[in-house]
Amino acid sequence: MTEPMQNLYLDATSITPSVNFETTGNLSMKGRSFIYDVNLFYQPLIDWIHLLNPTRVNFNIEIDYLNSASSKKILEILKNIEANNNITEFNVYWHFETDDEDILEIGQIFEERLTKAKFFFIEFAEM
Repeated sequence: MTEPMQNLYLDATSITPSVNFETTGNLSMKGRSFIYDVNLFYQPLIDWIHLLNPTRVNFNIEIDYLNSASSKKILEILKNIEANNNITEFNVYWHFETDDEDILEIGQIFEERLTKAKFFFIEFAEM
């Protein structure tokens, strides 16, 4: 007998974002991501995404800093969601701080590389 899929929650650290992945398809990542061993952090998330099975996914991404290795892993997560044929609606809410051109540009590059995902760019002022 296989275990039912569980929600995945990870608290943020100084180098990793918080993760709130719910089996309903409501996903979020928030914080910073500049990890040296990106596979150690991101591979369990990618494995979890492979099991995800709702028809709609809403993914809130609010990353204020990420290194290039983390960027590649986040794109890999997005591509895995997009490749899931059960998911017919895929919305990405890409949050970026006013004047943070780098984070905005990363989101725009991701948008160009994905076909099913609908991106919504949400600008916010620094607190």
